[in-house]
Amino acid sequence: MTEQRERVDIGQWASGSQIERDLELTDADFTRVRELIYQRAGIVLAEHKREMVYSRLAKRLRHHGMTRFGDYLARLERQPDAKEWEAFTNALTTNLTAFFREAHHFPLLAEHIKHKQGPVSVWCSAASTGEEPYSIAMTLLETLGGRAAQSSVVATDIDTDALDKARRGVYPQEQVRKLDEAQVKRFFQKGTGNHLGLARVRPDVSSLVEFMPMNLLAPQWPVKGPFDVIFCRNIMIYFDKETQAKILKRFAPLLKPDGLLFAGHSENFSYISDAFKLRGQTVYTLANR
Repeated sequence: MTEQRERVDIGQWASGSQIERDLELTDADFTRVRELIYQRAGIVLAEHKREMVYSRLAKRLRHHGMTRFGDYLARLERQPDAKEWEAFTNALTTNLTAFFREAHHFPLLAEHIKHKQGPVSVWCSAASTGEEPYSIAMTLLETLGGRAAQSSVVATDIDTDALDKARRGVYPQEQVRKLDEAQVKRFFQKGTGNHLGLARVRPDVSSLVEFMPMNLLAPQWPVKGPFDVIFCRNIMIYFDKETQAKILKRFAPLLKPDGLLFAGHSENFSYISDAFKLRGQTVYTLANR
């Protein structure tokens, strides 16, 4: 779950509070939204997220010609398998990511895999719009050379809209320019004509990454371990401690005995699960190795 996607059209909302409040969101509606997204995705929405909830879900109400959040939520609850649940969940996830974000992790990844015999497998559990798994794939190529072709990155996320963008692998050039010149030249194709100002991830990078939708709260996960490395960065902050502990417990058997688990800079798993121990710099290993 992962580039900040504020789903607010500034031109639409900036014209004043009358337009912003043309739909009815009661206290009870907001409470119900919080309950439903927690049940569906484990996401804990704080009280101060009310404006975000309004702005993001208002588009769904207008799409269906509805004016009251209560009617929209009741419709969702009457249809537990409806496609609209996907749109509801996508609207309430936030994607903040960048290429080689928290850059200190990637040299550690390279050091861990450089002497590996055979294919390397990495799971990126919060793929967002693709920047993180593509950064992992670039690190595999830089570190393993020709051996990288047999390696793989499984990239999952609950947000299907974000995954669609990730699969396209097309980004604004200003986002790519933050990488060093050699990486840009090696790993990206610059757009021309109608695609001027854009850059596409090259096929040798994208071919290493498999994107698939996945809810970390689902009873069954589509990923098959064990993995050499699991990236679980900046997603646990959206869950409560109980949910975090359950997810970490399920990670343990999917990691190889000498595998690494990467966490986000503001996340600390040491006091949540006894399955992992801190190695340093928000990197964890299995506690029983």
